[in-house]
Amino acid sequence: MSALMQNARLAKFARRQRINRVALVLSLAAMSFGLFWLFWILWETVRLGIGGITLATFTEMTPAPNEAGGIANALYGSFLMVLLATFVGTPIGIMAGIYLAEYNTKGALASVTRFVNDILLSAPSIVIGLFVYAVVVSRFHSFSGWAGVIALALIVIPVVIRTTENMLQLVPPGLREAAYALGAPKWKVITRITLKAARSGVVTGILLAVARIAGETAPLLFTALNNQFWTSNLSQPMASLPVTIFKFAMSPYENWQQLAWAGVFIITVAVLGLNILARVLTRNKH
Repeated sequence: MSALMQNARLAKFARRQRINRVALVLSLAAMSFGLFWLFWILWETVRLGIGGITLATFTEMTPAPNEAGGIANALYGSFLMVLLATFVGTPIGIMAGIYLAEYNTKGALASVTRFVNDILLSAPSIVIGLFVYAVVVSRFHSFSGWAGVIALALIVIPVVIRTTENMLQLVPPGLREAAYALGAPKWKVITRITLKAARSGVVTGILLAVARIAGETAPLLFTALNNQFWTSNLSQPMASLPVTIFKFAMSPYENWQQLAWAGVFIITVAVLGLNILARVLTRNKH
């Protein structure tokens, strides 16, 4: 009987090994398939984009067809709108995340907030752009940089909310209990203990949100539109790097196409750098 049981265990073990090998091969094949396309995209971006990186790219305005120029106005417009959208969306997202994690974890308002936040996280960015167009642009009868900031901020907020809530929930309850035992008020426990403990994760969420909005095109097409010239007036249409890339890449002019690839290279390096920084912060946290 013992020999039969031993043989059954060995057969079961061999079957598990075969299943494990098949799963491992399929996982490696899927990983290789994804990495192949990723490295191909990066290679083409570097090959076609680095040739267009010159001093004029960063100092001159977007040119007319078949004329020399750069994308300085688009770089400035993207930087300004992303920066303002981050400053607008980050405090709202952090405060909402604190409320969900510290004040009302299971209440009706918290459930509704999480539901709405999940919808915003999964909503296509073009829907957000159309919403801002209907609420802001059509009401004021003008495309503007402010409308672009609002659209990008609406993309930042749900990402920061989700990250902040998750990071605060990972803080051990013992830290809060120890602070309460010493007589610290709740607001001080949150600012001095839990937020400080979750700081790296919250900053990582902010960086990931910035990386996401840095390459958004659809919301800006319906809000900020574009501008061929340099402008610091957010009440007027404003150039942005993603929209300029879209416009130039679809054109038949060689100089515009080269500037589009240069813009793709710049935005890829920027987003890649933000993602690497976020990973480094997460690794240092653990």
